[in-house]
Amino acid sequence: MYHLYTHNDLDGVGCGIIARLAFGEKVEIRYNSVGGLNLQVKRFLEKPRKKSYLFITDLSVDETNEQGLNEFAKSGGKVKLIDHHKTSLHLNKYSWGMVQIAYENGKLASATSLFYEYLIQNGLLKPMKGLDEFVELVRQYDTWEWEQNEYIKAKRLNDLFYLISIEEFEEKMVARIQQNEHFAFDPFEEKILDMEEEKIERYVRRKKREIIHSRIDDHHVGIVHAESYHSELGNDLGKENPHLDYIAIMNMGGKKISFRTIHDHIDVSEIAGLYGGGGHAKASGCSMTEEAYQLYVAKPFPMEPIRADANKNTFNTKNSVYGSLYENRNEQQVFIFPSGDRWEVDVDGVESNQHFSTFEEAERYVKRDYAAWLVRDETYVAFLMEHMASRKTKILEGSSVI
Repeated sequence: MYHLYTHNDLDGVGCGIIARLAFGEKVEIRYNSVGGLNLQVKRFLEKPRKKSYLFITDLSVDETNEQGLNEFAKSGGKVKLIDHHKTSLHLNKYSWGMVQIAYENGKLASATSLFYEYLIQNGLLKPMKGLDEFVELVRQYDTWEWEQNEYIKAKRLNDLFYLISIEEFEEKMVARIQQNEHFAFDPFEEKILDMEEEKIERYVRRKKREIIHSRIDDHHVGIVHAESYHSELGNDLGKENPHLDYIAIMNMGGKKISFRTIHDHIDVSEIAGLYGGGGHAKASGCSMTEEAYQLYVAKPFPMEPIRADANKNTFNTKNSVYGSLYENRNEQQVFIFPSGDRWEVDVDGVESNQHFSTFEEAERYVKRDYAAWLVRDETYVAFLMEHMASRKTKILEGSSVI
């Protein structure tokens, strides 16, 4: 008998679908949350299972179960843990551990792709074209390569996954792969996926008005409360607010936090690890511990959401040769303007002695240190008129002295 303990997201369930195609009814599949796996493994090890083969995919185990699995393997038990998360790399020291983040060609791995290849290499499953395509869709979505490659079909597969139950999704995908040479959505699914895409866009637009800017452990963090569409939300908020180091998404009902970043210099798996979680460098999560609750929920709760930049301006635009005007909740006016081959910043008419080689660097400083937003044209024009009047007065006063 085969046992598969795997994650309850698309990548984890992808492993379940592969296992069902390989072993049919001879496999018992359990879909687990990050926190639920260890109890499942503990129960497995408490029973005599020498004739069983245990697969663990897309999840890691705690130290106690790590030692338990090693003893199980030493005594003749059959176990294989297959994962692609950085936080699981230490398990490669065991013969039963197989953790790989990327392939030799540079492509990122997913648990589904690794598990598929493992079963084929060990003669437990024959390759199928439809399954090849399904596995690649899962891999691209889970590693977020779909966005870079503009492979929308991968994202739509994940959307479909969350529209129906895990059991129904597994049943549909197994039958589809078995009966069709190529993987495709049926016309009804295409219709509901179009509707879901519109729903996601509305949801993300609403949440963009709720994001809060907080400083946590020397990082500038965007905090938002949301129960759905964490990947889409984290990606869009990160792109719209590149001055933020990462986005923290609070799921109060599930008592979980998701972390997302668009930056290469930030590793959110390390941040999640501070609270007992883990994941990828750009996407990770953890349970909402008391410490995390205080930092990400209680402390920022009284703060006002970030004000969006004015987006219909004609005159006050970013990177303008005449300068760009920002304002914050303290009514400070922050002006970014070009000076020779660099950009300078003044606050309420006083130069900050900060110099930047690009406008983007100057704006990042203004948004991080002053929490300011690009103001509308009318405020900008009034500012320039006042600035010009003040300059004219100074010139006249100087000439009268002479």
